[in-house]
Amino acid sequence: MTQQSLTIMIGADTYPPDVNGAAQFGYRLATAMHHRGHQVHVLAANPNERKNYTRTVNGVVEHRLISHKALTHPTIRICTPWGIWKRVGEILDDVKPDVVHVQCHYIVGRVLLLQARKRGIRVIATNHFMPENLDPFLPFPRWFNDAFAKLSWKDMRFVLERAQVVTTPTPIAARAMKEAGNFKKPVIPISNGINSDDYQLREGEHFDPHPQELRIFFAGRLAVEKNIDVLIEALSLLPQELNHTVLELAGEGEKHAELQEKAQECGVADRVRFLGYVSDEQLREGYLRADVFCQPGTAELQSLVTLEAMSASRPVVLANALALPHLVQEGENGYLFEPNNAADLAQKLAQVLLAPEEERRRMGQCSRQMVETHSAQKTWETFESLYLSNQIYYDFVVSQKK
Repeated sequence: MTQQSLTIMIGADTYPPDVNGAAQFGYRLATAMHHRGHQVHVLAANPNERKNYTRTVNGVVEHRLISHKALTHPTIRICTPWGIWKRVGEILDDVKPDVVHVQCHYIVGRVLLLQARKRGIRVIATNHFMPENLDPFLPFPRWFNDAFAKLSWKDMRFVLERAQVVTTPTPIAARAMKEAGNFKKPVIPISNGINSDDYQLREGEHFDPHPQELRIFFAGRLAVEKNIDVLIEALSLLPQELNHTVLELAGEGEKHAELQEKAQECGVADRVRFLGYVSDEQLREGYLRADVFCQPGTAELQSLVTLEAMSASRPVVLANALALPHLVQEGENGYLFEPNNAADLAQKLAQVLLAPEEERRRMGQCSRQMVETHSAQKTWETFESLYLSNQIYYDFVVSQKK
């Protein structure tokens, strides 16, 4: 822990009770910094109504901002720049943070960054999004979405490059921001981090073997970009000797009803278990009882749930898209499959599930070893250093020139 206690303000366009990787990271960052002795404030949308309020949750001060329902999504709420501009300025003047850490360039992050810069406050910016992530929420023709993505890249660069330091969770995301986003300022890849010990069996803990079935586990929003329909179809394509395999889906989302229909159409409704929203402990248990974890999503900048499954020593089968290939050593801890190809996914799942139990255990141990490089402790220490100075940034720039 740093010797200096800081007042940190985190700006998040998505934050719990939202359920997604960026929201979870914002919460983990805030609570970790609080536990490390800092005063932490969070700016985020009011999840329920058009009203500003402030409350303290587990030592973190939450400033919830007036928000509105998104027209293209049943649960997401958004703020407007004109609706929160004055309030964000008032909060900054009252709190007087040493550093601001924004998690996005869209609304809350944009307004907080610009207001902080006006006051000469140090700003760190972390990008968790690719413009293409918005496609499922833009009910427009392909040409419009492509044009919007280009505009979003330009807008992201305009906003985030005003920060002293820009980070993103993975090297592949940093490369995309440089190549597709035309970022001039170096973008530092810093893992979202994971407390891997949280997902291991505790002393005296065990899970009863389940010889009558094998289990595939997925955790995340039941959303279009997760491609869970492909996973359900793949389940139906597994060879006959794996017809005792079940698929557990932990999470809720707008595609729930459609996915239930998909399971019926594929003839596997009796083998697909919709667990709904699960607690952190239930999620941990889901990883530990699984024989393989699958992430078929194609919009993952890191995939925290995959890191959690790997921490639980599970083999993984992941889509060969964005950051997911960095989490697979082919044949060692799992396999990659061609995105949206149910037949290829079924083949890769079968390779894991038909392997002897000892082989799956070995693959899981490899996952566990790989995830050690994503230590949360290292992540929090890195951000603490960035809050205080640009030294890590300068070191990174020098390393890129070698």
